Amino acid sequence: MSKLWKYFKGYRREAVAAPFMKLLEALLELMIPLFVAQIIDVGIAEGRSEYVWQMCGLMVLFGTVGVAVSITSQYFSAKAAVGFSCAVRRDLYMRTLSLPRAESDTLGSATLLTRLTADVDRLQNGINIGLRLLLRSPFIVFGAMIMAFLNDWRIALVFLAAVPVLAVIIFVIILWGIPLFAGVQAKLDVLTCHTRDNLRGVRVIRAFRHENEQIEAFDKANDEHKKKNVFASGISALLNPLTYVIVNIAIIMLVKNGALAVDSGRISQGDLFAIYQYMTMILVELIKLANLIVTLTKSAACAERISKTLSLPVEESPDELPALQDGAPVLEFKNTSFKYRSASGDSLSDVSFSLGSGEMLGILGGTGSGKTTLIDLIPRMYDATKGEVLFCGADVKDWPIAELRRRIAVVPQSARLFSGTVAENMRWGKADATDEEIKAALFAADALGFVEEKGGLDIPVEQGGSNFSGGQRQRLTIARALVRKPQLLILDDSFSALDYATDLRVRTNIAALDYHPAIVVVSQRPSSIMDAEQILVLDAGDAVGLGTHGKLLADCDVYREIYFSQYGERGQENG
Repeated sequence: MSKLWKYFKGYRREAVAAPFMKLLEALLELMIPLFVAQIIDVGIAEGRSEYVWQMCGLMVLFGTVGVAVSITSQYFSAKAAVGFSCAVRRDLYMRTLSLPRAESDTLGSATLLTRLTADVDRLQNGINIGLRLLLRSPFIVFGAMIMAFLNDWRIALVFLAAVPVLAVIIFVIILWGIPLFAGVQAKLDVLTCHTRDNLRGVRVIRAFRHENEQIEAFDKANDEHKKKNVFASGISALLNPLTYVIVNIAIIMLVKNGALAVDSGRISQGDLFAIYQYMTMILVELIKLANLIVTLTKSAACAERISKTLSLPVEESPDELPALQDGAPVLEFKNTSFKYRSASGDSLSDVSFSLGSGEMLGILGGTGSGKTTLIDLIPRMYDATKGEVLFCGADVKDWPIAELRRRIAVVPQSARLFSGTVAENMRWGKADATDEEIKAALFAADALGFVEEKGGLDIPVEQGGSNFSGGQRQRLTIARALVRKPQLLILDDSFSALDYATDLRVRTNIAALDYHPAIVVVSQRPSSIMDAEQILVLDAGDAVGLGTHGKLLADCDVYREIYFSQYGERGQENG
């Protein structure tokens, strides 16, 4: 939580004014029992009705001022809490976007989403209530004790016995509650993950009739979250009954001792009534304080999770361009290996190749062979654990990340489009792209035809591109990459939803681009990469073949097996 104090910058006056106003309100409230005592001892005892009305008028005045002060305090506390949470949420969002891929993979998107939403909201609520009550309630408790001692210290000893017991109970509940509510939030992460996965994969779930299994998994996660929450809330709920028991015992002792004191003439009835009111005020404030502690316990758990996220490292990026070598390959791997953080072995081992401008590298291999891992190393989604990845002759680690990724365009396996229009989606590739540039990119991706048939660049795109077919979505994502006119174009299995004729047209158009980018094509179909200058064959992370189509058919068993499994023995003649 200490790391989050800086976010009060700009709201320090409000953060100070809110509790100060509450202290002023509490001071006014502590004066009310004194007026009541005077009404009983002077106004009623002596039959002075005008004095009663005067005291009532003063109480109304104090109450009116107290209401005004309370409203002002709530305004300041709300402004400080909202401003604080806004700043935290902004930095948390920015930190989330700048996390290295390894860190975001470790945390998971569900956890990050929960911390951005539920955790920040709960922290905001805790700050809002805390600024108003954290000082007010203790001030009234100790103020009421002092006022009671001023009336009669012997009777007030009851207060001195009750308050420390209550403090111990509250302290124990706090220490017990914080880790419990942290566990509740962790269970909420799991629940959010189930919900997110089900929403994203609803079509697949329905297609394979796995609704019941997913419902059971969700119910299990929901039950675990409920049990954890019920247990944690049950511990916190002990505060109210324990507070009531102790305070009511104190009131019984107060009334007993006070009655004897009144009978002996040591104190007046008004003073006893004032002391009783102070005890009642303590009861009310301790109940408020108990509820506040529950809220602050939850907020403290959320603050700890947010602080941990804000402490995570960001992607390291140099500020200046590295020294580039004239005539160097656009892309070069030198004995490159990579191992995921939680993996037992390398996912990519000792891979070497080079790719010049205008050349194409095809990457082929079975599922889990390391194809996507390899291309993730190029724009530094991950950093190689051994060897080097060079771009234009310089190690990618020496490139400013923004500049490196500006020169590289990646078309991922899953075609992802955003809500908006076709033109707005294309401008994700280049923010200032003109309509002519967009149309040229759509033409190269063989997408201009169906876009114009549907109404042109301003036709709407639903979330995820659900109003387009799979093949159309793939061609639109290819066009989005081509708008940038990249120096290196990476196509990660981006032709999988295209028929052979469309696949051929797209590859032909890309090969004819006038700016001649280097091209890396990952594909499951040998036909998509047969014409590549080089084909890299991966098997369980190892490079088992590198060469042309003809060379690999002759020398590489893995390539030959993949090729013949799709085209048969006669495929060699047709290839």
